[in-house]
Amino acid sequence: MDKQELRERVWDELEESGVARFPYPPHGRIPNFAGAGDAAKRLTELAAWQHADVIKSNPDSPQLPVRRAALREGKTVYVAVPRLRDEKCFLRLDPDEIEDVDHATTIGGSAEVGEQVAPGEMEPVDLIVSGSVAVNDSGARVGKGEGYSDLEFAILREFGLADDATTTVTTVHDLQVVDEPIPTTPQDVPIDRICTPERTVDTPSPDGKPTGIAWELVDDERASKIPLLDQLRPY
Repeated sequence: MDKQELRERVWDELEESGVARFPYPPHGRIPNFAGAGDAAKRLTELAAWQHADVIKSNPDSPQLPVRRAALREGKTVYVAVPRLRDEKCFLRLDPDEIEDVDHATTIGGSAEVGEQVAPGEMEPVDLIVSGSVAVNDSGARVGKGEGYSDLEFAILREFGLADDATTTVTTVHDLQVVDEPIPTTPQDVPIDRICTPERTVDTPSPDGKPTGIAWELVDDERASKIPLLDQLRPY
């Protein structure tokens, strides 16, 4: 089963089981799910979370409880500008500057109150939260197919803001944790911890994390749409 077939199967299962939540339907997105708040609570119980001062998170609905928990605990949260379309391609949510956490952690709210920053203006990231369509207990992950989550990690690594020791986590429903192998490339970021409403999985993630941007995978069209890539690429 290739990645797209796996995505379609998981999206169908979430919809048919009644587990999927707004925004609906789950297809074509990082799917929201019943119990997302419980999965987030499990994440906040991890030692890696409790020791983290700076978190980078995806902006999607199922990780909304994670972003809110982080700000309420005084952690700085970074989210990427959609499609990395600006040179200052991340938004900093500073808990000391935010009055309405519920608003600031929505997609629209983060764009409104977040401070737009370039990677060179960011603090090192202690923990990265990724949204997933599917993941297996070896730590291989499938997103919605656009590759931005992996590219964001690669950019952070290029700027010395993340490395192999940076903990990577995802919150998903148990239906999204699959048994079969998931094909991966050197640019795919493995997941260290999986938190579902019912359990926490420590994965072996044996192959390490990407060492930077895989320029051989960046074509002219993508670089032209992401100003930072256009500036950084060596040719």
